[in-house]
Amino acid sequence: MRLNGWEWIIILVIVLLLWGGPKLPGLAKSLAQSLRIFKTEIKSEDKPKKDEGSSSN
Repeated sequence: MRLNGWEWIIILVIVLLLWGGPKLPGLAKSLAQSLRIFKTEIKSEDKPKKDEGSSSN
């Protein structure tokens, strides 16, 4: 399901009404931090661990 431009605008208006203008920057900042942490965790999962290969004797 892909959202069109009008659907994004409606969602943004609803979010603005629910949380109000002054709280939105804090909400956006916490969302960005969460996404950044998520990306680093995904990247660390992709890298093979060096210790696992050498302890298989």
